[in-house]
Amino acid sequence: MYGLTPDVALVCAADAVVGASFGAIAVGLGLPPWLPMLMSVVVFAGAAQFLFVGLVAAGGSPIAAVAAGLLVNARHVPFGFAVGDVFGTGWLRRIVGSHLMVDETVAFTLAQHEPARRRTAYWLCGTGLFLSWNAGVVLGTYGGQAVGDTDALGLDAAFPAVLLALLLPSLGTPRTRRAALAGALIALAVTPFLPAGLPVLLALAGVAVAGAERDGQSVAAGSPQ
Repeated sequence: MYGLTPDVALVCAADAVVGASFGAIAVGLGLPPWLPMLMSVVVFAGAAQFLFVGLVAAGGSPIAAVAAGLLVNARHVPFGFAVGDVFGTGWLRRIVGSHLMVDETVAFTLAQHEPARRRTAYWLCGTGLFLSWNAGVVLGTYGGQAVGDTDALGLDAAFPAVLLALLLPSLGTPRTRRAALAGALIALAVTPFLPAGLPVLLALAGVAVAGAERDGQSVAAGSPQ
């Protein structure tokens, strides 16, 4: 647990700043202060929240904004299959665990190999991110424009860099590296044309590279010489 704490704290600190930016932007666009704070507790999904606020502020209907947010969060379905074993038993633990499932939490969990460390990473990171994100949103909501443009601080590049550093230990085999590279290329190719969140979902097609290679090796191994 102690080895994970510094990394989790770093991600939580960055998450709090982005949350403050979200709160300030939402209020600056004319939304009531209670809305970004309520969304952060009930939804707890940064990309979906930013998308919802942007669409509503641009004149879109709330129903369309909710539908867009659900589409962006569709990537959480395969996430659940990947880390569902850490939730434990009981419906309450599964509900809470599912609510804490965000990109950073999944990345921390997948970087661990022992079941006990996977559970610790998931719950430590998930709880820390939930608290820091909501604290940041509250500060940003009441701080308003004092937060300024967080993109100028380079946080848009810091988050991918942190996630990459967390995932590097999982790229131990050539097959896994090829699958990751294929997924990254797919995401980069479609990013200019799709809303935020969907390129990540399509990047999962990179897994097909590893699957096809494994199937090919199995057929070759079973064929007569």
